[in-house]
Amino acid sequence: MKNYLKLMNFEFNRCVKLYFSLIGLTIVSQLIAVFVESRSYINQLNEAVYQNKMAKAQFLSETGQMSMFWVVNNIWFLLPIIISVTAVLFYSFYIWYVEWMGKNTFIYRLLMLPTTRMTVFWSKLSTIALMIFGLVSIQLVLLVVESQLLKLLISSDIRLDLSIQQISEISFYLSLFIPQSFLSFIIYYGTGFVLLFLGFTAVLFERSFRFKGIVMGIGFSIVLFLLFLSPIIAKDIFGFNWLYPGEIIITEVIVGLLVIALSSCMSHYLLNKKITV
Repeated sequence: MKNYLKLMNFEFNRCVKLYFSLIGLTIVSQLIAVFVESRSYINQLNEAVYQNKMAKAQFLSETGQMSMFWVVNNIWFLLPIIISVTAVLFYSFYIWYVEWMGKNTFIYRLLMLPTTRMTVFWSKLSTIALMIFGLVSIQLVLLVVESQLLKLLISSDIRLDLSIQQISEISFYLSLFIPQSFLSFIIYYGTGFVLLFLGFTAVLFERSFRFKGIVMGIGFSIVLFLLFLSPIIAKDIFGFNWLYPGEIIITEVIVGLLVIALSSCMSHYLLNKKITV
């Protein structure tokens, strides 16, 4: 456990600049979105009421009250989310390949540490998980701050206040990262971590067998991911309807755990038997 925590601390310190850059970008960009949409709405209201002589009630009836719905669909709000997702996906592979970079590759020293090689695997996986949940937590806090800021910028008679749950429901991206139920959380994040395990294993295939390993890694990942989706494939494509929806979810969880176990076993084998120092 001590070696695992040391390795995880090492991995996190290496990505801390990227991590805080993503947090800073998200905070600044989304606050800009609140100001931009608030000003845009006020300008529309003033133009309709004072220039076009439209009744305020008619404007509100046709356009609707200002709410976070306007903000979460602004490009300034969405852009940092897209960049953060892309950055985390990229880093999920880079976190392995950085070890082989440079003249004196660090992976050789890393694999010769007095600990099991899978500790390296788990520390890298935990670092990615920490980044994901950390960014989601920051986003939740930001939604609260942005909602309060909107209240300061827009008067209550032309503003519609939404709860965090309602805000996340009206945005496709937020609904993925902030699920509305524990079941949705299991489905979305479970699928994400299955893909993360398979991606790590694919990288180890490539590192073990080079070009041939790319084909092997992709093939291995596709087969296991199809196994993970097999309950849904059986129901939707082949029409096997002997399971209730709740039972399908339970089956998916069991199969997902099996896929993670198989991927972990293969990663253990590759790290200990195929990657040499």
